[in-house]
Amino acid sequence: MTLQVLSVTSEAVPLVKTGGLADVAGALPGALAPHDIAMTTLLPGYPSVLAKIGKVRVIHTWDALLGTPARLLFATLEGEHPLFVLDAPALYVRDGTPYADPVGHDWADNWRRFAALGRAAADIAGGAVVKRGKPQRFDLVHAHDWQAAMACAYLRYAPFAGQSVPSLVTIHNMAFQGWFGHEIFGQLELPEAAWSIDGVEYHGGVGMLKAGLASADVVTTVSPTYAREILSPVFGMGLQGLIAQRGSAVHGILNGIDTGVWNPSPDPLLPATYSARTLARRKVNKRALEAQFGLDTESGPLFVVITRLTQQKGMDVLPEVLDHLVGNGARLAMLGSGDAAIEHALAQGAARHPGRIGIRIGYDEALSHQMVGGGDAILVPSRFEPCGLTQLYGLAYGCLPVVSRTGGLSDTVIDANPAALAAGCVATGVQFDGVDYAGLSAAITRTAALYRQPKVWQRMQRNAMACDFSWTASGRAYADLYRSTTR
Repeated sequence: MTLQVLSVTSEAVPLVKTGGLADVAGALPGALAPHDIAMTTLLPGYPSVLAKIGKVRVIHTWDALLGTPARLLFATLEGEHPLFVLDAPALYVRDGTPYADPVGHDWADNWRRFAALGRAAADIAGGAVVKRGKPQRFDLVHAHDWQAAMACAYLRYAPFAGQSVPSLVTIHNMAFQGWFGHEIFGQLELPEAAWSIDGVEYHGGVGMLKAGLASADVVTTVSPTYAREILSPVFGMGLQGLIAQRGSAVHGILNGIDTGVWNPSPDPLLPATYSARTLARRKVNKRALEAQFGLDTESGPLFVVITRLTQQKGMDVLPEVLDHLVGNGARLAMLGSGDAAIEHALAQGAARHPGRIGIRIGYDEALSHQMVGGGDAILVPSRFEPCGLTQLYGLAYGCLPVVSRTGGLSDTVIDANPAALAAGCVATGVQFDGVDYAGLSAAITRTAALYRQPKVWQRMQRNAMACDFSWTASGRAYADLYRSTTR
């Protein structure tokens, strides 16, 4: 029997993206289709979404969705997967990002914007939408991060027409929890029973992620290691006790990548396509990348960085190691934006080392393909990383990941330690401990030394490219979890 799943998310490619959540939410419908799972995605009606969805049909209206008029639009995602868009102009039609105004300040009404998304999801799952004269029902609701987590609380405390529907919440990043002051509780249209330590109350306010973790039938994270890490105070960020309490309801399932988009063989964004058998063709991409970033053409390794410039990503340490990196005969091409102080420090490093360090502030999807297709190694020195996608892109393109030993980075990269090199060279990258000068500089030194051994390096590249981090295994794992939850 086909299982009907409603996926609730604040972003999804190709319609709106600020981070890896969008890649996952966009890929899940296709990953689950082979397992007889029909997934419908529910998104807020941001201007960018409304501009891209094309032909729509109004299938439901709310006179007052948490006090705001709203419509539910039906369309299809890439002409194939069903899509619901919550059209509430007062909540979503505004300049800026999905979460912040044009100068980067969080919208003051984010609590209402995303609680309304959760309320709408619970209504839809419970049968508020009528299709061919009958309520359209769903077997399961899958909520992503704090922005969608209130769907689980509404299903638990105030289901539409009393219809009980199982729910699952995925933690993509525990650092973002959606906490708001107690004064909003009366406007959430939840019963008083929800205001409890086992409900939405958290440190005297409303914790939206916490509400989802407490209310969902199942909790997932995006890697097995992160599922263990969030049991500790360092990674659990105040919610480790609740995670421990949920026990066997917590699962870690690795994210996958869309191999139809991230594949060096047919990638139209690369100057030269290639495979594991034609690695020599990568040199064309490397030369093009050097030209793009104004880098000297030299024989040493070319490191790349594609990330948000934040402390979580370890980017405060990167400026400290630039002199060391150049001293190892290496160069760096960096693409990203974020903390102004980090951007400034990187610009200073580039000024000290013209032709050796090149930076681009911003994000460019095409350029990111060219960077993993032409770079030799990709640096991912995150202090915590629930899963990570850039290291997976690096593996797929033979751009060997240099990663800190945490979360999904630990689960996806095999360190080039002596045992891995001796065992027929099963290594696919470099792992290191300590996101500080000593840890990152030592990893750079080790990577540069491996690069100077062409046979070893090429074997590692082929190992990396042979890894299967498509959605095949992860899609099957989600499908199995959905079915066990709805039995």
